[in-house]
Amino acid sequence: MRVRSWLIPCSRAAATSAAEPNHIKPPQSSSFLMSDASSFSDTSAHSSSSSTPSSDTSSSSLQTNLSLQSLPSIPSLQKLPIPTDSFHVTLSQFPVASFKLPISHLAVHGPYLYVATAHEINVYDRLTFSHITGFNAPDSSSGSVKGIAFLPRQILTSHQDGKIRVWNLLHKKNNQFKLVNTLPTVNDRLRRFILPKNYVNVRRHKKLLWIQHADAVTGLAVNNGSIYSVSWDRSLKIWRGSDHRCVESVKAAHEDAVNAVAVSAGGTVYTGSADRKIRVWAKPEAEKRHVLVATLEKHKSAVNALALNEDGSLLFSGACDRSVLVWEREDSANYMAVIGALRGHKNAILCLIYVSDLLLSGSADRTVRVWRRGGDGSFSCLTVLEGHKKPVKSLVIVSEAEGMMRNGGVVSVCSGSLDGELKAWKISLSNLNSPLPNSNIMNCS
Repeated sequence: MRVRSWLIPCSRAAATSAAEPNHIKPPQSSSFLMSDASSFSDTSAHSSSSSTPSSDTSSSSLQTNLSLQSLPSIPSLQKLPIPTDSFHVTLSQFPVASFKLPISHLAVHGPYLYVATAHEINVYDRLTFSHITGFNAPDSSSGSVKGIAFLPRQILTSHQDGKIRVWNLLHKKNNQFKLVNTLPTVNDRLRRFILPKNYVNVRRHKKLLWIQHADAVTGLAVNNGSIYSVSWDRSLKIWRGSDHRCVESVKAAHEDAVNAVAVSAGGTVYTGSADRKIRVWAKPEAEKRHVLVATLEKHKSAVNALALNEDGSLLFSGACDRSVLVWEREDSANYMAVIGALRGHKNAILCLIYVSDLLLSGSADRTVRVWRRGGDGSFSCLTVLEGHKKPVKSLVIVSEAEGMMRNGGVVSVCSGSLDGELKAWKISLSNLNSPLPNSNIMNCS
């Protein structure tokens, strides 16, 4: 029986945490792993676009019951801005587009904004928000799009069917996207299918090549020409960007579905899972493969989102326990140590992005919170973006003013929700002791 929502995994994690804090449950059946917010909304999308009061009440009650308390044992990093360092926040927003199906992922590359809804990707101009084209519309067999990443002149999309698709921008004048490869590639499979040693057990009485994902590919990251993918099959795989060949696979990277991946500029890999853990992977010079460096265990339930700052010294993690944990790299070690938590959301954290000194968190409580990091390392919640009718699934920075947000500036953000609404926000920050810097990023009405 198909589970309807990502809320179910959160509730099971909560029950496990409460009843057996030291016991990690094994992965659930395939039907359980193939459920998430997108599948929940796919079923609800066939109903009327305007929800009835009873359904809203039921959904709100369900989310409230499944939300764990924030982590009281971890000190909060949030504080109110002090007068000498206070900011004036000017906020404006407008709807960009409305889709019949939930928005599962947003990405920006070059002049384009990519919006994934179910199996289709729509392309917009990132400044004017005019619709340009779309691709993958005919291929409904691929399942919903879970992630988007970019190589030079190529676009990577990960899908519910366990595959990664590679697209080329064929004609810039016609804005045509052409499918050039599907990972694992045919050549890669032909090289390996004969030898029995290349097969691994994915479930009882079923084997696949180790280069194949056995479930939805939930996250993608690209760094220094390498592609990193994670899946609900609990694995982490590394692909070579030049020929799209799978060069490494960690079969059991976690004890449960892997939901997120982030890679620092130095090549350190972070994976977040429904087993409530964040694992750190690195490839020492003497090693040919990535090895487990550390396991970060502070969350009480499934980890849904990860984000790194520019130099990789800070890691942010969001989970179903409603907390955003902040981890800082220790100079004497190759891993992160938690330094505090950001609290305020009423439901699970689903997405995170970090730009300059701003952290944005999207939640199942239908809001986006904007946090600013001060010079002393503490965070202030500058504003709450409200307007979505369902959980906020993805966030992306569209553009930002030059210079650090610490001194004021303007940043434009897009948020995508399971209500199918794509919204654009302009956030202007000005220090009360200095004038607001000029910006021509976006004029919002």
